[in-house]
Amino acid sequence: MIEVSNLSKSYGKSRGIEDLTFSIPEGQIVGFLGPNGAGKTTTMNIITGYLSAGGGTAKIAGIDVLENPLEAKRHIGYLPEQPPLYPQMTVEEYLDFVYELKGVKSPDQQKHIDKLCKTAGLTDVYKRVIAHLSKGYRQRVGLAQALIGDPDVLILDEPTVGLDPRQIVEIRNVIKEMGKSRTIILSTHILPEVSAVCERVLVIANGRIVADDKPENLSAAVAGERNLLVRVAGAKDNIQQLLRSLDGVKSAQCLGEMETGSFDFLVESKPNIDIRKPLFSALAKAGTPILMLRPQDASLEDIFLKLTEEGK
Repeated sequence: MIEVSNLSKSYGKSRGIEDLTFSIPEGQIVGFLGPNGAGKTTTMNIITGYLSAGGGTAKIAGIDVLENPLEAKRHIGYLPEQPPLYPQMTVEEYLDFVYELKGVKSPDQQKHIDKLCKTAGLTDVYKRVIAHLSKGYRQRVGLAQALIGDPDVLILDEPTVGLDPRQIVEIRNVIKEMGKSRTIILSTHILPEVSAVCERVLVIANGRIVADDKPENLSAAVAGERNLLVRVAGAKDNIQQLLRSLDGVKSAQCLGEMETGSFDFLVESKPNIDIRKPLFSALAKAGTPILMLRPQDASLEDIFLKLTEEGK
């Protein structure tokens, strides 16, 4: 659905992006991450046709954005960081205005707008003036305008910035619902949002793609080794000594007594070694029951910091 090939853009002597190549299939929600100035907005502006590229191509549904911009844009819905609203209009007036502006060819305009208002959760405020709406509802209006024309692709730039926790959850649920039938690029600095919504993560740093994978795969790759959190019933010193003696264990740190008579240990293995089976066997043989065992992978924050630092 989205194909970017060898995309580059410079601003004078400053490089915006360089040689970006990636593709996003239909129906996938992709998180687009990177520090300020990394090239996220430049990339999105080129994909939407707002900027021309210095080199390379961007295609939407097989249509080159530069060669056939109007046809390509019919497939795109775009929500910039600051929604392009007219506060003096009602929601109804604004959505009718955007409908006409986009030149949508629908047999029933009102039915189309009613449907997307239901999707964005605007039915109860449809007749209200935008200036009188909360920031959360104004973001919903911005999402609704992006949905007009039923585009195949949605590009959302910081859609939850400035919202309170409840509003963030509401907008996140709207995005999930929209992602069932559309391809979505979600640019955000709120990393838990990416974990909750996105199936795939693109990380950009200094104008280049430095990672492209599922969040869980990036976590394993960045961690390098497998860390386990283990809760074991028994004598602390004996358990710690046993854990440290296992082949493949790099370290075993006691985190304290979490339940009466049992202790939590953070066990770090050597790179590319899975110690779960030998750990379980050794503790069972010693008669020290395992009450909990779970992996401690790198968080998305760890991934973001490590990859963007390497990108520099």
